[in-house]
Amino acid sequence: MKVTLVRHTKVAVDTGVCYGFTDVDVATSFPEEAQKVLQSIENDTFDTVFCSPLQRCRKLAAACGYQEPVFDDRLKELNCGNWEMQRWEDIKDPAIEAWYKDWIHTPAGNGECFMDQYERVSLFLQEKKAAGYRNICVFCHGGVVRCALIYAGLLTLEEAFTPDISYGSKHIIDI
Repeated sequence: MKVTLVRHTKVAVDTGVCYGFTDVDVATSFPEEAQKVLQSIENDTFDTVFCSPLQRCRKLAAACGYQEPVFDDRLKELNCGNWEMQRWEDIKDPAIEAWYKDWIHTPAGNGECFMDQYERVSLFLQEKKAAGYRNICVFCHGGVVRCALIYAGLLTLEEAFTPDISYGSKHIIDI
């Protein structure tokens, strides 16, 4: 199964703020960024288009001509619990040190650990392959792209944050 993963564009959140699961809006640069994304996929055809229900992904899917994608909660970004919408440097939770040391298995702010996100993204991909999809598009988040790259064998868990997953970027994997 061919999977085209499209990360949302820039968001209307200051740099350095933890916003994972929070439904934040797109930045004012959205029209220009969305146009570039559209150009990168306009000649592609898909069996089905899936999308995170968060507005930064919904708006991009719509701007690319997919007004009614299939929404799936498993495509949301990492849930950082009570750290959401705080500046990283202002988080006073003593558990943040444990998370920095083992973000793969330690939940972020009473939310999820990276393994939780990886497992939900993996289940999504397994289901779509088992259902017989051959070529899908997924409008999602950087963490979801990273999980899919790991699932496809292109990264290890430990390498998840090594490559840059730019806003509005397109990644193609084969499962």
